[in-house]
Amino acid sequence: MNNKNVVISLISILALALVAGIFCYPNGYNQLVDNINSKYNWKIWHFPTTDFKLGLDLKGGVHLEYQADLSQINDNDKSDVMEGLRDVIERRVNIFGVTEPIVQVYGTDRIAVELPGVESIDSAIAWIGETPLLEFWELRPQEEIDKINAKIEELKGLTNFEEIQKITDWQVAFENPYKKTELTGKYLKKATLDFDQTTYAPIVELKFDDEGAKLFEAITERNIGKTIAITLDGASIVDNNGDGKIDGSDSYAPRVENKISGGEAIITGQTDIKAAKILVQRLNQGALPVPLGDPIVQKKVGPTLGSISLNNALWAGIYGIIGIVIFLVLLYRLPGLLASFALIVYCLIFLSLIKLIPVTMTLAGIGGIILSIGMAVDANILIFSRMKEELVKGTDTLTSIEEGCNRAWPSIRDGNFTTLIVAFTLYFLGTSFIKAFAFALIVGILISMFSAMVVSRIFLKFVAKGKIGKIKWLWS
Repeated sequence: MNNKNVVISLISILALALVAGIFCYPNGYNQLVDNINSKYNWKIWHFPTTDFKLGLDLKGGVHLEYQADLSQINDNDKSDVMEGLRDVIERRVNIFGVTEPIVQVYGTDRIAVELPGVESIDSAIAWIGETPLLEFWELRPQEEIDKINAKIEELKGLTNFEEIQKITDWQVAFENPYKKTELTGKYLKKATLDFDQTTYAPIVELKFDDEGAKLFEAITERNIGKTIAITLDGASIVDNNGDGKIDGSDSYAPRVENKISGGEAIITGQTDIKAAKILVQRLNQGALPVPLGDPIVQKKVGPTLGSISLNNALWAGIYGIIGIVIFLVLLYRLPGLLASFALIVYCLIFLSLIKLIPVTMTLAGIGGIILSIGMAVDANILIFSRMKEELVKGTDTLTSIEEGCNRAWPSIRDGNFTTLIVAFTLYFLGTSFIKAFAFALIVGILISMFSAMVVSRIFLKFVAKGKIGKIKWLWS
């Protein structure tokens, strides 16, 4: 690598580190930008000021554990029922604005719920304990829409808040073309998944009780050629636009082809078996909820305890990094000092990725970060040991760096690869805290290889190309 390429690579690494550092802690940069913009009337952009996402053990919140009543459920269906309950709870806490909830099934009949930032245990229990509400909606008649439009025109030009609220209420009614029917999940006996015998496309079969059959017949009779929307807990029953979340942009409204009598109906048009299975599961959630009862474990984690734990973990990381820097400098001299700078770049890139993804940080995750820092240093030590061997032979500094990196790479690759195997196993088979630790370790190992084989290498070559590269005692 010639001098020009080394300089360009060094500048790129430093620019990456600067951007990563500002992204992690943008307040100082944003204050500087504000001062410059106000003084020179410029319009320099701010960096986003999103916070790191903290888990229950650091942010505080509520931890609940439930035991579901599966006494009336067949053994073959228990797994699906528990997954359905997990889905109901997750949807419900998302609707109520709980950030980063963790809902997990463990054992055969247990569900653990972690709600970061929630202060009231009673409120959390009330949210989760409500029966899912499955509702069927029909299109408003045209005369009703015309009446709403006329009312909006009549109320235009009002000034005070109460009057403005009136027009807002009418606009909300107009923007929702559907209105509730009397048909709800309590009339639905069961939803099942079947397949068309000709096209083999998935179809969803609905079966209502006697009263539900009468309601459904009346609704379909007056809505032939129109659509009937289906919601669960007030939101679309499916994520029909595929963005990974259910919100106001979603709706699910099968079309009615003719009047349906007898209380049995089918929903066609599904092309994805997984999506059809989820639809069946959610229809049954509103029809046959499994009783949860009161939580068997309920506890509140205070934000004070979480703050203390976070501060202790951060100081542990700082002390650990200081200890590593001292060790590297004393044992490896100038390469150790350059590796310390590479370690700082590593930490900035790591933290920016944690914030960008974003990853919910827990104490276990911070433990994974600190451990991965040690793994990053391990790669540098292998390189420096091979460099020493080359320097002892009388090889010049630049060649020693290149040979040291090349000879150390197989050991670095194999050592990190075996650690990645364990980390991936922990991530896919572990519980929430183990997953947090494993994910942090995986990201850290991948960045550490980049830090050792690219960042440290560029730093070493840049310094070695100058006069300081000829002072042997600094290198060995």
